[in-house]
Amino acid sequence: MAALPQTVADTARLLTEHGYIADRELATTVHLALSMQRPLFLEGEPGTGKTEIAKVLAAGLNRRLVRLQCYDGMDLSAAVYEWDHARQLMAIRMAEAAGQTDRDELSRDIYAREFLQARPLLSAVDPDLPPAVLLIDELDRADEPFEAFLLELLADFQISVPEYGTVRAVTRPVVVLTSNRTREVHDAIRRRCLYHWVDYPDAKRERAILDAKAPDVPAHLAAQVIAFVQRLRGEELFKLPGVAETIDWAQALTYLNKTELTAGDVEDTLGVLLKYQDDIAKVRGAEAARLVTEVAAEL
Repeated sequence: MAALPQTVADTARLLTEHGYIADRELATTVHLALSMQRPLFLEGEPGTGKTEIAKVLAAGLNRRLVRLQCYDGMDLSAAVYEWDHARQLMAIRMAEAAGQTDRDELSRDIYAREFLQARPLLSAVDPDLPPAVLLIDELDRADEPFEAFLLELLADFQISVPEYGTVRAVTRPVVVLTSNRTREVHDAIRRRCLYHWVDYPDAKRERAILDAKAPDVPAHLAAQVIAFVQRLRGEELFKLPGVAETIDWAQALTYLNKTELTAGDVEDTLGVLLKYQDDIAKVRGAEAARLVTEVAAEL
């Protein structure tokens, strides 16, 4: 496990060294979350790099990444723990076959740690495992009762298992929560965390990200791709392209041996950049040609 960065500059350097280009405000918030041992709540549009921050922190701090992907209807057995009932039943039958009849002793035996199946949240606070970065991804997709349970975890970093006891973290996990804001996350969760809105990057930072993630893209093509995407985000679309789509599109054009962006190239590859047919139809034709002409004039 690596030591925590001592300054904001150190934090920014750690992120950069592992491929995440953060602005000063984000680097400061990440640094404070690490230094103050507070959960980091990242909110923003899909594709702006929220999840990637947790992955980079795990790599930079040499900690295991524990990821809980939230979804509608998720229950505690999927998020926290459940008992291995099949193995417990087998243990009971083997004990009975061996002549064990003491019910209290049998109950203690079948509720031992070996039968407890840890899900992400229990794994993150398990004192027998190395320190972790806990990523609670897309919290806005989970139900509100799960948020109530999460409040207790974020307060004490411990989980009570009635039949077994309390599992408490020796080293607090670094906690990153993300939300795409499909619904509002409860204020009580927000107050437990340090907050940052992760927005789409400006052209300069997005170019730096593209250079870091896809260094094989020709420089002139990279500049055109960034300029085009920046303009496209000013359009009225159902789903604006994220940074991941920018990288994918630049790589796709490179795979096609393109070195200069044309309206025809845009038409042929819009499915890499946009993910909804209505958006693709809106950009096709005259709109794509206009954007390409503006990009050419700018560069």
